[in-house]
Amino acid sequence: MNAITQLAIICGLAIAGAGTSWLLIGSPDRSIACDPATIKADEICLQSIPAGADILWVDARSRSDWENNGLPNSLLWNLDPKEDMQTFEAEVAMQLVTTPRVIVYCSDESCGTSRQIAERIRNLDLGAEVHVLHGGWRALNEAGKIKAPNGKR
Repeated sequence: MNAITQLAIICGLAIAGAGTSWLLIGSPDRSIACDPATIKADEICLQSIPAGADILWVDARSRSDWENNGLPNSLLWNLDPKEDMQTFEAEVAMQLVTTPRVIVYCSDESCGTSRQIAERIRNLDLGAEVHVLHGGWRALNEAGKIKAPNGKR
C-alpha cells in the first residue's frame, strides 16, 4: 500500500468514527459554562445575578453591534478612538447615582475590552461594584436576554 492509500483509509476511519459519535451522542455542547469557583475575581456568572437585581449594564462592543443587538437599556462604552470617552464617562457616572452595581460585557469570554472598561469605571471612584460578565454577549444571548435585533435606539 502506498502512503496516499493509507492516508485515505485513516481519514475515512476517522470520519466514520466522528460521524458515529455524533449520531450516538449528539453534537458537542457549546454553551457557556460558568463555575463561580473557577472564574476570575472580577467576573460574575449570569446565573449568579439575582432576578430583578438593579444593574447598570455596559456594552463594551462596537456602536453598530450595540445598536443592532445590545441588551435593552444598556449603555455603550467602547474603546473606539472615534467615540467620545467623556460622554461615556458622564453617562455612566449619572447612572451610578441610582444604580451602583455595574456589569460590563463584550462579545464573549475571550474579549478583553470589557475588563478594560470595567477598570475605567472603577477608576471613576464612585463606589460602584463593577463586574465583568463571564461569557459576555454570548452568555446573554444563550440565556434569552437578547431579543431579536433591536434596530436603532
